[in-house]
Amino acid sequence: MNLKDFFLENHSAVLGFSGGVDSVYLMYAAHQCGAEVIPCFVKTQFQPRFELEDAENAAAQIGVPLWIIEYDILKIREICENSSMRCYHCKSKILTLLLKIAEKENIPLVIDGTNASDKAEERPGMTALQELGIRSPLKECGITKEEIRSLSKKAGLFTFNKPSYSCLATRIMTGEQITAQELKRIENAENTLFNMGFSDFRVRVWHGAARLQFSVSDEETAFAKRAEIIKKLNPYFSDILFDLKGRGNYAEGTT
Repeated sequence: MNLKDFFLENHSAVLGFSGGVDSVYLMYAAHQCGAEVIPCFVKTQFQPRFELEDAENAAAQIGVPLWIIEYDILKIREICENSSMRCYHCKSKILTLLLKIAEKENIPLVIDGTNASDKAEERPGMTALQELGIRSPLKECGITKEEIRSLSKKAGLFTFNKPSYSCLATRIMTGEQITAQELKRIENAENTLFNMGFSDFRVRVWHGAARLQFSVSDEETAFAKRAEIIKKLNPYFSDILFDLKGRGNYAEGTT
């Protein structure tokens, strides 16, 4: 099956739309196929402002209206407790919201941007997809992350080289309580680094300190600017650590 075949069989759907590489390309492909797909961005405390802006800009570029659903994710006790099942509980809640929208709009299907490169064992939330009957066209059609980036570039989508991004909750150690205040200071610290020109990094909370992880391409620049980084992040974190292992050496949400 290819995407054209998928959308011929499934002409209408609600799409969980994050503004990332995968969901943006999937929305573009659906639109090109003439399918009636509603992109829905569920805005919680786990998404920074720039993610919503990217979703809005991507929807505008494709030429489809974006549905924005505000939801207080921190009212869910199982999520705030931040166990190893946090992602499962969060994904279940968000997908249930999308299923309710689909039911209200008389739409038979909810889809998401999971691709063929995503491994179930590394993403606990994928269990929720299976339990709730969510379809993943990119995965079903065998389209990998690398292929999605290439196809996105060919389509002129600005997200083609957007770094992978996980929600703010993954910055907090498993087992540590998630609060709005903690999420906000992480977002502020990451916004500061974005404004300094960095693009692929994480600000993780490690026993109260900010543990900075940069991609290999940014590490040299980050170390050269470490005094400036520390000064600019001090309003949010008094202790700042540079993780020499960098990005990509830890599973999200476990450290």
